[in-house]
Amino acid sequence: MLARNSSTRAWLLLLPVMLFLAVLAAAALAVLRMSVGTNGDEWHGFSLTSYADLIKPYYVKSALLTMRLAFQSTVFAVLLAIPVAIAMARAKSKLAQRLLLTGVLLPLLVNLLLQSYGWLIILGPAGVLNNTLLSLGIVQRPIQWLYRENGVLLGLIQTAFPLAVLPMASAMKAVSGTYEEAAATLGANRWQIMRHILLPMAMPGILSGALLVFAYNASAFAVPLLLGGRRVNMLAVLVRDQIAPLLNWSGASASGIALMVATLAVMAVSQKLVQRSQRIVGSAS
Repeated sequence: MLARNSSTRAWLLLLPVMLFLAVLAAAALAVLRMSVGTNGDEWHGFSLTSYADLIKPYYVKSALLTMRLAFQSTVFAVLLAIPVAIAMARAKSKLAQRLLLTGVLLPLLVNLLLQSYGWLIILGPAGVLNNTLLSLGIVQRPIQWLYRENGVLLGLIQTAFPLAVLPMASAMKAVSGTYEEAAATLGANRWQIMRHILLPMAMPGILSGALLVFAYNASAFAVPLLLGGRRVNMLAVLVRDQIAPLLNWSGASASGIALMVATLAVMAVSQKLVQRSQRIVGSAS
């Protein structure tokens, strides 16, 4: 009887999550159905024209641009997040830990559109960054940051930075300090300890953070739309253009399915890498 009641309570606790996942699955199936429909008759017709259009140079260029910016933003976000994660994991003071955590979480509390508009103010021709560079004499005229890939890349790195820090800090905090003390006793310096002890043992958290950043930025919409305009056409912006002006629901659905498949493929490969790193760390310990 007690086991049955415990099982019932467990299913009741899982019910909200299962309902949420069911809604997501239904939405994904609806998008899949529209992707194989004909333009104007998405629910009854059947055609693979939308998928055939994905091999056109315009779509291929957009997909390659999306993957490249997502990969570049992932690399930079992870590199910037490593020292912050180490500081959060090794901070002794509770106040320092809370301040670092607040600083990392603060961007998540601000609406993504507001963050993007903030980048417009910073990167504009008369923005904060250009005025600073001009006043310091580093440049002679304003640099064009907006509506280029560099500006979009900065926005992607900043908005996804917390997603890289939190899993890494959690993984590094789980690494016992005795390993570092033993390495220091044997004569290893801080760089060697970080390279050969801390980073390999925290690799599952690093890869998880990288995976989150990549998946988040591959489907980014607000940042490339506002900072890139029509000159940086990532796939999410292309999907929006297919829906809003053209009302091409089947083409937009096919583009969304292609983006979903590409992201899931990267997630599968990353999961294999995480499992492999866990086995290596387990055998080493």
